[in-house]
Amino acid sequence: MSQHRHPGASDRAGAVPALPDLPEATVARLPEYLRALHNLADAGHETVSSEGLAGAAGVNSAKLRKDLSHLGSYGTRGVGYDVALLVDQIEFVLGLTQRRAVALVGVGNLGHALAGYDGFASRGFRIAALFDADASRVGEMISGLAVRHIDELPRVAAEEAISIGVIATPAPAAQAVAEQLVAAGVTSILNFAPCVLSVPDGVDVRKVDLAIELQILSFHEHRKASLTALPAAGGSALTALPGGLVTPDTQEAIGT
Repeated sequence: MSQHRHPGASDRAGAVPALPDLPEATVARLPEYLRALHNLADAGHETVSSEGLAGAAGVNSAKLRKDLSHLGSYGTRGVGYDVALLVDQIEFVLGLTQRRAVALVGVGNLGHALAGYDGFASRGFRIAALFDADASRVGEMISGLAVRHIDELPRVAAEEAISIGVIATPAPAAQAVAEQLVAAGVTSILNFAPCVLSVPDGVDVRKVDLAIELQILSFHEHRKASLTALPAAGGSALTALPGGLVTPDTQEAIGT
């Protein structure tokens, strides 16, 4: 049976709907479901099966059905999920029913690219202000916005009702920028600087480190190369690991 109201919605006129208490893993997957649903809607699909949506989002269908059940959405047997309704439900839970104002600090190469990214607007966000500490960059126009000096952050954050900040500065400057954002009332930070930020309780930080992602991929490449280099059945070759470590699998293979 489909749910045709937002999760936790009250029948009382004027009541504020309550948000479901979602597992963090589910929250992390909801944007993937939303992206897939938007693509389906753009392609003219009005309904989608759990298998179809799971495949488009890159998860298994059982996990998807469990995630969506947290929203009170169970689909309709033989029909699937109503695409438009599910978009509304997920956008409501993610707080995307209003366009959130975002401040971007640091307008180097990465900052330029982020400021010009059209995907923010289509996903419910508005880059409201650009900041930099370099006086030579102040006044520069990027995607229709003039770069402001970081000292203007408190005033602009209040005027634009900014609650989300994006840090695209070099690592040494990131902590000071985070403190300035928090002092200006920003309670959520997306950090592209390759460092760990210290923030007060109540401030959420998400970290995006492209070098770490590449290092993880390097591990998988290294592992694949190691597997293809294993000796044929019956062989007895060992590869020494740094520090002389032996994994349990290796111990079993040599009978220790």
